[in-house]
Amino acid sequence: MKVPYVNFPQQFKEAREQTLTAFTAVMERGDFIQGREVAEFEGEFAKFCGVKHAIGVANGTDSLILCMRAVGIGPGDEVITTSNSWISSASSIALIGARPVFVDVSADQNMNPALLERALTKKTKCIMPVHLTGRAARMPEILAIAARHHIPVLEDAAQAIGASVGGIKAGAGGLFSSFSLHPLKNLNATGDAGVITTNDDEMNTKLRMLRNHGMRNRDEIDFWGYNSRLDTVQAAILLPRLRQLPEIISKRRTNAKRYVAALADIVECPVERDDEFHTYHVFVVQCDRRDELQAFLLQRGIETKIHYPIPIHLQKAASGLGYRLGDLPVTERQMKRILSLPVHQFLSAQQVDLVVDSIREFYKT
Repeated sequence: MKVPYVNFPQQFKEAREQTLTAFTAVMERGDFIQGREVAEFEGEFAKFCGVKHAIGVANGTDSLILCMRAVGIGPGDEVITTSNSWISSASSIALIGARPVFVDVSADQNMNPALLERALTKKTKCIMPVHLTGRAARMPEILAIAARHHIPVLEDAAQAIGASVGGIKAGAGGLFSSFSLHPLKNLNATGDAGVITTNDDEMNTKLRMLRNHGMRNRDEIDFWGYNSRLDTVQAAILLPRLRQLPEIISKRRTNAKRYVAALADIVECPVERDDEFHTYHVFVVQCDRRDELQAFLLQRGIETKIHYPIPIHLQKAASGLGYRLGDLPVTERQMKRILSLPVHQFLSAQQVDLVVDSIREFYKT
């Protein structure tokens, strides 16, 4: 028995007719840019997240850049975020000329609010918590700090559609939020795609223009903008997947609960607090002898990943920021121990049991 980390062929097999129907409808009409499914998807996405507006864009990285551009962040400014994320969280800051400032994380791998206030300076123009692994960062605490200092919050919710904490859904707490719909996400396109959410009417108007060259209409351009539009084909494919998302999340949560029940005495599993709803974009355990365990599982046909083995502050690209090993001790300790197990919605109970049995066997040796 094999246990793949993802299973795109199975997803297509189960949704073949709906996917091809959606694709064919767009091809027959030919409205590839800003077509009718884009507006329909944006409306349903906003409703799902409990916000007023959703703006489809080309990818998750663009969504971060557009949000920061919308509030005028640029050279000389600082944006506070975390280092144990995908590179886009920090690269988007650097690409607009600002400086990423990293704070350490808590045991849950998300931004530690207790360390946030001391990282603020007069140059801080935005706080960007990352909702890592499908688990929302501690937004009630983060939003309270941001409000005291009058600093906007941009949620990097790329991995966390449907997650919540303290009654606040990912994407609904900050001034605006960024989502990725990359193929590996719980809500996945068949290529790159992204969404911005906001409750601010002015931001909604500005972001819609920013994604489309700064155009007021076909003939008038108010400011220099970007070409970052969600393709109609992707929106058409995403619509039925969005409607099925609660079921997808439920299946992933079931798999995660099976892991926790069977492995919590062997490895460190995520602990879901009473006020949290975790959607398990990835299921990350923290364990000793991580690399040996990963190799052992692969020998048994079980594919795992590490998200992420080198934190951003220790990447070559970030060398000019001046961070060194030891600056973020919790992040750095976790990077040696984290391992992502398969948790996708197409796993069978037998496959989950094989993962569990193999891990227990490894730690008996």
